[in-house]
Amino acid sequence: MISFGSHMRFYIYRGVVDMRKGYDGLSGLVRNELGENPTNGAAYVFFNRNRQLVKILVWDKDGFVIYGKRLEQGCFEQLEPLMSGKKYAIRYQHLVMLLSGISLLGIRQRPRYKMVEPL
Repeated sequence: MISFGSHMRFYIYRGVVDMRKGYDGLSGLVRNELGENPTNGAAYVFFNRNRQLVKILVWDKDGFVIYGKRLEQGCFEQLEPLMSGKKYAIRYQHLVMLLSGISLLGIRQRPRYKMVEPL
């Protein structure tokens, strides 16, 4: 099934990516730059220099899937003020807003119940 949801983990790669990269190149960035296993079920989000292109790399049980979007006008918001390190964890709802052109820098999430996982 092809879908994203709040059950997944999403990470934005902080660096600039050459969008000619495919499955091997993007999974190599995840492994070598982020120190993560690209087959761990998380989705990794990559932007190009002018932030008009985005690719999302996802492991789908038996292979990689790359989702992409190219803006015909405008650019995706730069989240540098929020980011530290090479990756930034983002919630599914915030990723949808980012990809839809809604600014995340001015929003504030109201408190919600968060279940604490047992040790």
